[in-house]
Amino acid sequence: MMYEQRQQPLMNRADRRKINGERRNAIEEERLEVVDLSCMSLETLPNPSLNLATICELYLFNNDLQIIPESLTARMLNLVVLDVHSNQLKSLPNSIGCLSKLKVLNVSGNLIESLPRTIENCRSLEELNANFNKLSRLPDTIGFELVNLKKLSVNSNKLVFLPVSTSHLTSLKILDARLNNLRSLPEDLENLINLEVLNVSQNFQYLETLPYSIGLLISLVELDASYNQITTLPDSMGCLRKLQKLCVEGNPLVSPPMEVVERGLQGVKEYLSEKMNAGHKSPTKKSWVGKLVKYGTFNGRIGSRKDRQWFHVSPDHYHSFDGPDSPGYNRKSPKYTGNCSIEGLASPRQLGMFSPRRLFSPKNFF
Repeated sequence: MMYEQRQQPLMNRADRRKINGERRNAIEEERLEVVDLSCMSLETLPNPSLNLATICELYLFNNDLQIIPESLTARMLNLVVLDVHSNQLKSLPNSIGCLSKLKVLNVSGNLIESLPRTIENCRSLEELNANFNKLSRLPDTIGFELVNLKKLSVNSNKLVFLPVSTSHLTSLKILDARLNNLRSLPEDLENLINLEVLNVSQNFQYLETLPYSIGLLISLVELDASYNQITTLPDSMGCLRKLQKLCVEGNPLVSPPMEVVERGLQGVKEYLSEKMNAGHKSPTKKSWVGKLVKYGTFNGRIGSRKDRQWFHVSPDHYHSFDGPDSPGYNRKSPKYTGNCSIEGLASPRQLGMFSPRRLFSPKNFF
């Protein structure tokens, strides 16, 4: 019996490199560790004995940390999740820019007045939670660099404006900027093509207008602009086809009038659309109608009344929560204890990022 011997084709150099790279990545993933040092009343972090490059998740929340050493973050090159919420941090280390693989950063409930500009180097970042701090501004060019950011939460701060570059966060799905001192929003919002939820509520006496470009947010599903000083809704909002929830209570609205508001979301959209049609001959409105048509949000009519949409006007439905001056806020260590707790981020395992192998205790870490 004769056997035919077939010669296996030789792999080229590129294929070998690819296979070797996949093997190395698999080995590195097997070695990644989760370190949880939360709720231990730590005031400082001693030098760890663990190789910092093997940490993929680091939880330091609910401690009394006032500083994160520069040398610590500079060596955590494989870190994907960093959670330091509810400490007493006044700043973040500049070396945070070394965390090129970081996807989730939670620094809420601290005393941070500004974010380091180097945070722009965290280009893998998908979620940034900086609620309940003392931020007065964000880095000017943050929107040009964090191209993968999907959720930006900066509520309960002292922000007067959002940087113009915010409108370039093309992957952004959720923007929460409530309970600040916002005077206005960036004019050019058309690049936020994936934005689904926009919350700019409770800026109280400061926010008086919404930009006309809000009608170009083609993916917007939920808009909360309640408890501000808005008198007129941009008529371009009549073109928001996907909008299902609109909250505008607590504003001195003149246009649309209250009788229109009481008819619900569909009534508001029809009113604004008719207003835009009536005024589209003016030079300013003409240019905006052209943009609305270009972005596919305006076709001269409003969708079917059967569309599944809601309009919330009841103050009972929207509960404002206590600020830093309330009894439920602990100034020594700003852990919010009132009716609304700081929102937690989804588990990295739920996000499907990776499968860490072990959970380290302080005994292993130090």
